[in-house]
Amino acid sequence: MRLFLNFFILFLLAAVSFNCKKKQTAAEKTADSLAHCIADGMPSRASAILASQNEIMKGKGDTTDMVWISGGKFLMGSDDFPDSRPMHQVTVDGFWMDSHEVTNEEYMRFVAATNYKTVAERPLNPADYPGVPADKLVPGSAVFTPTVQKVSFENPLQWWNYVPGASWDHPEGKGSSIKGRENFPVIHVSYEDAAAYAKWAGKRLPTEAEWEFAAQGGRGNHTYYWGDQLKPNGKWVANIYQGSFPDNNLKEDGYSGAAPVKTFPANPYGLYDMDGNVWEWCEDLYRPDYYQKSPAKNPTGPSDSYDPDEPGAVKHVQRGGSFLCSDEYCIRYKAGSRGKGETSSGSNNLGFRCVKSFK
Repeated sequence: MRLFLNFFILFLLAAVSFNCKKKQTAAEKTADSLAHCIADGMPSRASAILASQNEIMKGKGDTTDMVWISGGKFLMGSDDFPDSRPMHQVTVDGFWMDSHEVTNEEYMRFVAATNYKTVAERPLNPADYPGVPADKLVPGSAVFTPTVQKVSFENPLQWWNYVPGASWDHPEGKGSSIKGRENFPVIHVSYEDAAAYAKWAGKRLPTEAEWEFAAQGGRGNHTYYWGDQLKPNGKWVANIYQGSFPDNNLKEDGYSGAAPVKTFPANPYGLYDMDGNVWEWCEDLYRPDYYQKSPAKNPTGPSDSYDPDEPGAVKHVQRGGSFLCSDEYCIRYKAGSRGKGETSSGSNNLGFRCVKSFK
């Protein structure tokens, strides 16, 4: 992961190429996740992660604007994705869940109370990036930038840009702000940043099983969390990508980027944006083989992380897809599918929501 920044800067300086995935067949795309390509497009900031979270006082956990999920038994996973197999029966205890993704306004209150600095805002250590000029090592994050024409999917740096100064309160980099976007989901947050907020709020990040149980909304397994039709009654019910990726977003759902929370219909549990809008961090570490041996009650993920695509990276599960997902390229917004992200990575289509245990 850390090599990305080296490659990215050297690409700008000396036209070094970068490759995420080979061009895919339809069958291969079924097993793909844009989260993987995002992971290949992020600089690791492992060395920048300080003891910030440990210094944060744990909050009392107000359940205002949370929904009580009674828990129960459900069928978890999907046969359409290799790392989501096998489908298996899981039971989860009841829990509280944020009705929507954590917003800019909510994260602003957290930062004001704690002076917390997100990973995207922290300095980069030149020792971690050998061969990269020190003046190029500036804080920032990844921002999706449409291409001017149709391109192959071989090089994600055609649409992912590492933008200096991009962070939760400067979403597009220097000169941008969240003014007027207080009710949008906070973005550019790493797992560490999300976990720190959850601790301050007296909550935690959801387990992958809790997240999927909540997303199903008591309706069982379907193609999408909202049902089996992409456009029920001819209407878009989630913020995903329409058109040609990555050059021409038709914005048929009204948005080219993240939408304000509660823009689209809630599921039967009263939860918004469990599909699309922004990816959401889960508490679980990621392993593609975890479902083969996960416990049947309250699974909390494996004890270690392993991704054969990046064996040295520590990754956590992400769920729900984002405004960049569509059947053309990223299909991991479909029910039962899994995303993954390196712990210290962030982007402008990645956020989170929290849960709180009953006890």
